[in-house]
Amino acid sequence: MSMIDITEKPVVFRESSAKGRIRLRPETVKRILEGKIEKGDPFSVAKIAAILGAKNTVTLMPMCHQIPLTNVNIDFKVVDERTIEVVSTVKAIAQTGVEMEALTAVSIALLNIWDMTKMYEKDEEGQYPETAISDIMVIKKVKGKRNEQNL
Repeated sequence: MSMIDITEKPVVFRESSAKGRIRLRPETVKRILEGKIEKGDPFSVAKIAAILGAKNTVTLMPMCHQIPLTNVNIDFKVVDERTIEVVSTVKAIAQTGVEMEALTAVSIALLNIWDMTKMYEKDEEGQYPETAISDIMVIKKVKGKRNEQNL
């Protein structure tokens, strides 16, 4: 068991985007949009948590390399009355890709949304029959190309 040796790989621009979804009760999504979540704004908290998650991927995933991230962006989209989608985009100038950082950011954002809304999602027995996180995946990977910037 060991990390992959990237010593000889060149330093190039890296970008990865990931997405995932959380399914909630329609009433919970409505509460979020109306600013009526007791713990505060789930999107604001989830965004900060996602950025921290991306930056701390190396401490959560023991075989990942420590990568100096240059940008982490988090977007939220209400897909329908029950579904919120989170998209993360992570950038770096590095010897290896940032897919795991993008996936970690999305995962942490979704978990924070769940945490902030769980009181509205529980049924009479304290269970979460309608709440689900799904479809977490990498949707974009760029290596060695930069739009308007030069190394």
